[in-house]
Amino acid sequence: MDNKISKVYFTDFRTRSGGENLPAKLKRLARFAGIGDIDMDGKFVAIKMHFGEYGNISYLRPNYAAAIVELVKEMGGKPFLTDCNTMYPGMRKNALEHLECAWKNGFTPLSVGCPVIIGDGLKGTDDIGVPVEGGVYTKEARIGRAIMDADVFISLTHFKGHEMTGFGGTIKNIGMGCGSRAGKTDQHSNGKPVIDPSLCRGCRRCQRECANGGLEFDEAARKMSVNYDNCVGCGRCLGACNFDAIDFSQDQAIPILNAKMAEYTKAVVSGRDNFHMSLIVDVSPYCDCHAENDAPILPDIGMFASYDPVALDQACADACLKAEPLRDSVLGDHMHAEGFTDHHDHFKNTTPESEWQTQLSHGERIGLGTRKYELITMK
Repeated sequence: MDNKISKVYFTDFRTRSGGENLPAKLKRLARFAGIGDIDMDGKFVAIKMHFGEYGNISYLRPNYAAAIVELVKEMGGKPFLTDCNTMYPGMRKNALEHLECAWKNGFTPLSVGCPVIIGDGLKGTDDIGVPVEGGVYTKEARIGRAIMDADVFISLTHFKGHEMTGFGGTIKNIGMGCGSRAGKTDQHSNGKPVIDPSLCRGCRRCQRECANGGLEFDEAARKMSVNYDNCVGCGRCLGACNFDAIDFSQDQAIPILNAKMAEYTKAVVSGRDNFHMSLIVDVSPYCDCHAENDAPILPDIGMFASYDPVALDQACADACLKAEPLRDSVLGDHMHAEGFTDHHDHFKNTTPESEWQTQLSHGERIGLGTRKYELITMK
């Protein structure tokens, strides 16, 4: 894809009084960007979103999702909103609490016009192994089954900062977001679980999920432990524990994490129609997975759409880097602090230990897309 230049379409958040509203403008942008070329008639269409951790209010409003759902229906498709469970404690670690969180944050069938389905099932164990063509770190990605069962895949992303990957864009929304609990574990960690004996209830549910003799139960102590010689790091024990007693050390090097996200993204989109939208709005410094959000680090910029997830993330990153930072924010505080080192990068200036270039360069390397793009503006 070295000589390819992808098209990325853009519009701002301006609307005229008495004219179209922003969700309607998003629909028009999707059509302008060519979503109508996809045959959705009678097909299942997964719309991947982040519903936001409960307490966070910087996630995309359900109104935007409802607009895309309406558009898919107009094209004859059968849409559903989806996300997969998290690997860490919180309100989205199993489907019951995840759905409750989505409902509390405004994502209900009534508000968005379609079902809301957690892609990897009740405990995050309903996944499928998907080959990654050209994968360097991942040969088989563990993806939520419902997402892979869809005929068409659409991503709707809130572009924001991230404390590890610099920003959370389309690649992170797809690659990390569509991974099951085992898939997220594969991307984030060294692949070996740890059990906190103070939280272990001795229920042995995790052991029933282990097919490799990786868990051993101490009858006297009524506690579970890990046999690291047998453990293969599949992550199924994580989904089986209802008491947050099992965790995975998140010590994967950030460039490798970024590369794995790109490989997981390729697994999700390869071999079927896919289309992507990303909104630079309420640009919080950290991920929507936090149960809180800080003030935006950058002003609202606009809505972007493309068939190419790599080009889309690159265009969004470029737009953010050109924007003027907001003073009353983490980024503003850092830039005005004594001894500030300017990285000439708003994301690294927000979280210096973060890194985002690898997800794009590796995505380009494995054929996910190209960083070269033509930006086409819709008025």
